[in-house]
Amino acid sequence: MKITLPNIEPGQGPVLMLNMIKFKDKMIYFEQYIPAFNKVVKQLGIEGVTVKLVSEVVANIVADEHEQWDEIVVVEYPSAEAFLTIAQSEIYHEIANPLREAGTAELKLFMTRQIDF
Repeated sequence: MKITLPNIEPGQGPVLMLNMIKFKDKMIYFEQYIPAFNKVVKQLGIEGVTVKLVSEVVANIVADEHEQWDEIVVVEYPSAEAFLTIAQSEIYHEIANPLREAGTAELKLFMTRQIDF
């Protein structure tokens, strides 16, 4: 999978990935995909990947009525490059991605950067 990030320049520091998840099988996601993902990160030698938030969606306030999300997960990566290294790696697609696909019915993923004010 090739991901392009037209507005991201290298070396700009940490990014936060907002994952909006509708589960197909929550147990597969948390008990199999997450450990497989962590194994990939370790094998790639990437440090500083941290889960910042796991939160259940309890109501849609401003959303299309067909959008029904189960949980949001926010994960911090040390850089956009670190995220891309993981997401585009052969090992991720061999080990973790099949489990992500088995565990999720739908997924939206947004790369964000924290704003300090």
